Order: sequence, then C-alpha cells, then structure tokens
Amino acid sequence: MSYILQGETGEWEVVVGLEVHAQVISNAKLFSGSSTEFGAEPNHQVSLVDAAMPGMLPVINEHCVEQAVKTGLGLKAKINLHSVFERKNYFYADLPQGYQISQFLYPIVGEGKVVLDLEGGKSAEIGIERLHMEQDAGKSMHDQDPRRTFIDLNRSGVCLMEIVSKPDIRSPEEAGAYVRKIRTILRYLETCDGNMEQGSMRADVNVSVRHPGEEMRTRAEVKNVNSVRFIMQVIEVEAARQVDVWESGGEVVQETRLFDPNRNETRSMRAKEFAHDYRYFPDPDLLPLDLAPEYVDTIAATLPELPDEKKERFISEFGLGPYDAGVLVGEKRNAEYFERVMQGGPTDKPGGKKGQRDAKAAVNWVTTNLFGALNAAGKDIADSPISADQLGELLDLMADDTISGRIAKDVFDVMFETGRNAGDIVEEKGLKQITDTGAIEAAVDEAIAGNPEQADEVRGGNDKAIGWFVGQVMKATGGKANPQMVNQLLRKKLMG
Repeated sequence: MSYILQGETGEWEVVVGLEVHAQVISNAKLFSGSSTEFGAEPNHQVSLVDAAMPGMLPVINEHCVEQAVKTGLGLKAKINLHSVFERKNYFYADLPQGYQISQFLYPIVGEGKVVLDLEGGKSAEIGIERLHMEQDAGKSMHDQDPRRTFIDLNRSGVCLMEIVSKPDIRSPEEAGAYVRKIRTILRYLETCDGNMEQGSMRADVNVSVRHPGEEMRTRAEVKNVNSVRFIMQVIEVEAARQVDVWESGGEVVQETRLFDPNRNETRSMRAKEFAHDYRYFPDPDLLPLDLAPEYVDTIAATLPELPDEKKERFISEFGLGPYDAGVLVGEKRNAEYFERVMQGGPTDKPGGKKGQRDAKAAVNWVTTNLFGALNAAGKDIADSPISADQLGELLDLMADDTISGRIAKDVFDVMFETGRNAGDIVEEKGLKQITDTGAIEAAVDEAIAGNPEQADEVRGGNDKAIGWFVGQVMKATGGKANPQMVNQLLRKKLMG
C-alpha cells in the first residue's frame, strides 16, 4: 500500500524504516541496581555506576537479557547465542560516561518479521533487521530556567531494546499499524509497557522518497517521535519536504532532524553520523554474552499466546470475522475481557458449545456498546464499571427472552453508571419482557382497531407499515413486548 506523492517530475513513492526504542520492564537498570520506577523525584534513582564515578564497573542485569530474548522470540526472530556489548562514543550531555553501552556488530536478536492487518482485509509483512540492547540516556530539561539546562539522570542506564525494521514500510498508515502491532506484541509479552506518553516507547523515523522502481535515495532520520499520530505526520511532512528538495534541483542530505508538531515541520538537527563516527569497540568491562540453547528454549516455553495466534483462535473457536477478532486482540486486556464474557450462558442453542455464549452478540456488545461507553467516559477496560461477568449476565437475560434488546440498552446504561448487576436492575424496574401471547395479542388488536387506515395499507401490500405497527405495540407495552412475537401476530392478523 504505497503512499504516492504527485510532483512535477512524476510520482514519488515514500520508503520508511523505523527504529523503535522500547524500555524494558525491569525493576533495575541494565548495568546497575538502581530503580526504574517512573515518576520519581529527579536524580533520586542514580547509582555510582549511573553517575559514572571512577572505578565503577557495569554488571549485566540477567532479567533484561531474558526480556530481550523473549521479545525476539515474539517477533519470530533469530536469537543470536553470541552477542557483544560495545561502546558507542558520542557526547551525551545527559549520559555521564560520555559514551553509550550498546550493541553494534553482534546484536542479541537478528532478523524477524511482523504481519500487519490493514484496512479492507489487506495485510503486509514488515521485516525486522535486528534488536539490540543498550542503555538509555538521562533527560535534559531546557524549560526549568531561562539560562540553564537541568539534567535528570533517573532514566540514565535504563535498559532499552532498539527494534530496527527493514525499509519495507510504504505509507503513514503502514507505519502506524506497524508501531501499534509492535506495541501490542510487547505488551502481550510484558517486556515493555508501550506507554509512549511516558517515553517508554518512542521511534526514530527514517524517510526517503524515490520514483517508483528506482533505487533507494538518501534518507533523513527524524528523532524521538513519541506517538503513533506524530509518526504518521512525520512521514507525510518529511516526504513532502524531500520531494520539494529533489524537484527544485537540490539533494536530500543524510542528517538527523527533529519534528515540531506545532509548526508541522521537521528541522535539521545535525549531520547524520555513520558507524565509524561513533568509534564502536567492544566494552572492555563486559564479556561477550554467550547463551546456551537450553536457556533460550526455557524462555520460549514461557511465551504467552501472542496476538496473531489469538486472532486465529478467536476466528476458529468462536466463529468471529477477521476484523472483529483483530479489534479484540489489539489489546491483551480487551481479549481477556471478551473471553471471560464468552464463558457460560445457555447451552441449549442449536450448535452451541456447552458453557459458551453467542459470539456474535458478545462481540457486538463488547466492541460497540462497552468500548463506546468507555471511550466517551475516558476510561480503560481495566476501569470498566461493568465486569465481564456482569455483561455476560446481561447477554443471558436477552438470550432467554427475559428482556428485549432495546430494554437491554437501557439496563446497560444503568449498569455503566452504577456498577450494579443486570438482574437486579431488571427486577427493581419491572423490565421483564412480556412473552404472554394473550397480553401481546390484546395490545396488537388494540393497535389495529385504533388505526384502520394503516391496517388497510398493510392489507393492500405495504409491508413497511408493519414496522409502524410494531412500534405502536412496543410503545403501548413500555418496550417490554417480545418484538418477534409482535411481528408474527401482526402479520398473521393483517396479512393472513
């Protein structure tokens, strides 16, 4: 799904590669025992190692290694049993060592792939080039004082996984889908929380343009983009800038740029460095990291069911369509909520599985009614006032004709507002559906007798007027009559 820009010299295709920086979920930093908890007072989580005091030596955090391997397995990538930490020599104002411990020639994870679900039922496969581990830098704060920059080293030394894609992305939409998919996988694995607003996941966006069929042209890198929306904006803005440069007779320079969302533009930051500019060399304080195959196998055995596998199971086990299944598995907690809703319910329906509710009804109520109410209230599913068991009870009341679908919506609103159970609300408000044929027939006869002209229209072949009569009967019964029975009786009496 290429993103094509029309220029004076013809069509231009955008080529994108992303470097996603994901902060590892770990209680301690990559090479020290300092806490990684978010939100601490500035410079309150800094060890002597983080502060680069003389004589302090880094000690590898095994849990971080395990998290990186787990992520590589989740990305269907090759795990390199031999990897090496190297020093990336570069001036970091907020990294006291003056260099970053990273991985260059021998990363811990090699090539993998991610499959994207796109609009219209389409899919795209994006290659993963590598995943390597590195320590994060601290935070420079330029807005605390007009004359000085303050440094917070709490984040300095926190373990990052840098997930580098191949230049397979061809549109802002694909880039957005890719980042969302990476975030979903990491959250399922519990290796990164994916909270971009807290900086625990961000991306460097590499953009170039070319005429379709051409070789790759020079790319520019936009650093530290911290939302999916901004990543998509960056691609549009930077691609348009590069087209203008090429078509005006200039050449795009390989450089690092920053994105200004307020002005919707990218600005040059510095010339893009190459590997030799960083003078990489193996860190003399850290031995090569050599993993045993059994170690990797042990981690592989702990992997949870991942989004793609869960989606396929939802399709095969519950009979969901690919779109609904994809929406549900996009967030692990949403998928877990849906599965909880599916447990229980009537078992006497034709073809129904024992202890399993109707999937079509469940997915509609979860994705439409519940998600809509949560979005309007600014709540997450973890904060839902309606538990999965409570929503399941509401579905059961509809399934056994205790209440109608219309009444169920009113009950749902009360449940969402109060957190009360559906059955209690139905009993208290007297909302049970009228299924007594005699009572419904009386209401039908009254509606027909009171509206002879409309009745003659139905008898004359105007089938749509039946719906008007259904509405009259439902109004007369306070919405409690069984709509199917109302419809059947009206057709029997008016159409024979």
